[in-house]
Amino acid sequence: MPKCLSSAEARIRNMVRSIPIANTPERADANGAIYRLAAVAFGHPLPEFQHALEDGSFHQAFNDAWYRVTGREWPRFPASRDFAALEAGYIDAFAHGRHGEPRVPLLAGEYGALLGGQTRSVFMLNIRAFYRHFGLRAATSDEGRAEEPDHLIDMLEFMAVLSHLEARALERKADSSAYRRAQRDFLCRYLVPLMDAIRQELAAQRGLGLDKTLVRMIEDLPEWASQQAAELEARVGPYSDQASRAGDLPRSVDQNLWT
Repeated sequence: MPKCLSSAEARIRNMVRSIPIANTPERADANGAIYRLAAVAFGHPLPEFQHALEDGSFHQAFNDAWYRVTGREWPRFPASRDFAALEAGYIDAFAHGRHGEPRVPLLAGEYGALLGGQTRSVFMLNIRAFYRHFGLRAATSDEGRAEEPDHLIDMLEFMAVLSHLEARALERKADSSAYRRAQRDFLCRYLVPLMDAIRQELAAQRGLGLDKTLVRMIEDLPEWASQQAAELEARVGPYSDQASRAGDLPRSVDQNLWT
């Protein structure tokens, strides 16, 4: 299983040390907005998304959240020529662009190195254990096909939920450490490795017509998520792979796995 932080660990930790980590509900909400908007971007395109890219409203929303978290502006890129080009680029990259298979899979189970020696069914059961604990489940359909709990979109939406729960706990001045531990574990065990794998697969492709905004998100999100994991480790302790295997022990769904 890949480590939470890769060979860039020292650099990212130094970045974290140099950035004041605000402990506010507003910052947690901004984190959630990044996850939520990324989930929208990686869904099967709709004409409304093309319009949001063209008029700049998607960039404005994403950049606002990005700046509140990182203190940096996020660049804007020209939209795809039209909706047909946006959808064609998406399908070619993520659906069936090569011999009927995705050139850049968005499912974690498609990357054998991420399974850590588990079967894919066990791997997905462990992911579902995280979702079930918070009363969630993966979407049942998207564009007519069954959804999987190891899909990037489901993982991003789950992190948005955890960020929301953290923000509301901070608003009440309640203990938010359980939500932070859940975020740390899910990032380190599942989301950061998946985003790293997607970035590497994208870099190996040639001739993709994928929208430039999506390309830049694939390039930027893994390091940002690794930085989030480092911040969480600084707050609630280091990640332990063994302790985070929610599906490895016969615990009830009602039992809090992160307290």
